[in-house]
Amino acid sequence: MSKQNGKSTDGGGGVKSLAANRKARFDYEILDKLVAGIVLRGGEVKSIRLGEFNLEESYVRPERGELYWIGAYIKPYLMAGREELEPTRKRKLLLSKREIDKLVGQVSTAGLTIVPLALLLKGGRVKLEIGLARGKKNRDKREAIKERQAKREISRLVKRR
Repeated sequence: MSKQNGKSTDGGGGVKSLAANRKARFDYEILDKLVAGIVLRGGEVKSIRLGEFNLEESYVRPERGELYWIGAYIKPYLMAGREELEPTRKRKLLLSKREIDKLVGQVSTAGLTIVPLALLLKGGRVKLEIGLARGKKNRDKREAIKERQAKREISRLVKRR
């Protein structure tokens, strides 16, 4: 990484996770992951950087050959001026046509769904990690809880020694 005039010239290429959708990983079996850009307006990026958002109840839906992120709450940025944006409006996701067609095909034929997994900051831009997922059955969820409790118990026993 080199610096010129006090600014880094690598474009801030690091990836920083801003939030993860833990509920999605519990409710779904993730088969494939993709990182998509998001069309944001106004002060939405600043609100996201401040952590004033919620992606728990959001989902991704294909419409007219494009993917949209629906139901995500991004608090309006107070210093953004007079542009009033609806906090839960649908936002277009930026993927290549080939990736969109692949995802839409798998959703329609295999009965899979697309879920938002995490919000990332990559190279100074906000990205959404989405996953192609299959819903878990209740017994699978119970098994996941048992495994997690067993791992906790083992780590407690190891710490005591």
